[in-house]
Amino acid sequence: MRQYAPGLLLSVALVAQAQNPPQRAVHENVIVSGQKPSIRIEIPKEARYLGADSWILYGVADCELHVWIEADSDNVVNRLYWVQFEAYLPSKSGLRYNYPFTRTTNIGGWDFDVRARFGANDEQPKPESDAGHVWAMLQASGYKWSRDAMNVRLVYLPDEQKRTELMIIYAEDLKPTGLTAADLLAGGKGSDQWPALEQGLIERAAHKLKLSPPTR
Repeated sequence: MRQYAPGLLLSVALVAQAQNPPQRAVHENVIVSGQKPSIRIEIPKEARYLGADSWILYGVADCELHVWIEADSDNVVNRLYWVQFEAYLPSKSGLRYNYPFTRTTNIGGWDFDVRARFGANDEQPKPESDAGHVWAMLQASGYKWSRDAMNVRLVYLPDEQKRTELMIIYAEDLKPTGLTAADLLAGGKGSDQWPALEQGLIERAAHKLKLSPPTR
């Protein structure tokens, strides 16, 4: 049974706190990247853009992320869209991204490694992590994450060197399913429902994200 460790779902700081200005342009719900990869990503119009952050992650990689959310009237996040561009620093020449690509999905012509998980958000992630940055962004904007959630992580590697990546995390509140993360664990009352929930989550992510080459 796949599940994520508590607190690892989220993370991001405000643009004003960024060590370096973001390199990708955002207009409303569209982000355009001109490099590794060159891509246009459109997020659903009902999602609110919270901002971006750019910093050196763990001292080894240049990281830039952007976050959109959909929330209810109590400011609880129902859906989260986390787009992250990352590249190892030139000084870390021996490092490579190592994803299995045993399970993949194609969105707009780009092949992504797929990993879906569920869990309870009962611990705040480490502040220095990318998840910690997203968590800080939500708090600063007055939003809170749902107690139980599921997410799918999509990763695209632009070239054979495997030193840069595009990661997209799409997450949803589990509440509409009537189940908690504990229910989905082995032996839980809903453990047999996870395969169907997982497949539906992956399909919704692929449907909601519109990927295309940048307009020239």
